Amino acid sequence: MKQEQFTNLDGIIFDVDGTLWDSTEPIAKVWTRAVHENTDLDIQVAPEDLRKLFGKTMTEIARALFPSLPAEKQEQVMAACYAYENDYLESHPGVLYEGVVETFTTLSHKNNLYIVSNCQCGYIELFVKAAGLEHCVKDHLCFGETNVSKGRTIRLLMERNHLEHVVYVGDTKGDADACKEAQIPFIFAGYGFGDVPDAPYQIKKISDLCKMLFS
Repeated sequence: MKQEQFTNLDGIIFDVDGTLWDSTEPIAKVWTRAVHENTDLDIQVAPEDLRKLFGKTMTEIARALFPSLPAEKQEQVMAACYAYENDYLESHPGVLYEGVVETFTTLSHKNNLYIVSNCQCGYIELFVKAAGLEHCVKDHLCFGETNVSKGRTIRLLMERNHLEHVVYVGDTKGDADACKEAQIPFIFAGYGFGDVPDAPYQIKKISDLCKMLFS
């Protein structure tokens, strides 16, 4: 039975990494190359490192990966990483989680779907194109466009689309905190990168959303 919290929804907003796909393998590879070609650092960016960091802002990720670099250099290196990443993902996309396309198609017939992520400009567009979801996603917004917290970015997307009753689907504690800031319900994608043990709503696979929101 549908939760009372989800009645009268006028939008469903999704995170990307750890919620809709896993792109950590190709991104780790190309970020390592970007670091080696733009710094003297002898480090390897590992997929497991990214799974712990995705969901944070671009600034927070830079501080975590390159603590020995001054802030200005961190920003420059991250800009290179994201430029390499956007180019590489065009031909080496992430792994889409099972059921994403079918679930988005079903949900888009019942409601408007959106994406908000703490990513760089162009990344959501790459995901949507790779997944073939152009017909399902009504709008999206990212940290690269707003440079504010994810909670505030969610509110900006809501304001832009005149949304009042939405739910956010994500996989990290940061997503849960963003929903508290935005004052909207949070659904925890328990199959993703993070852990939110106190999440009031949880799905074990993305197709569970259809039953939770509309049955």
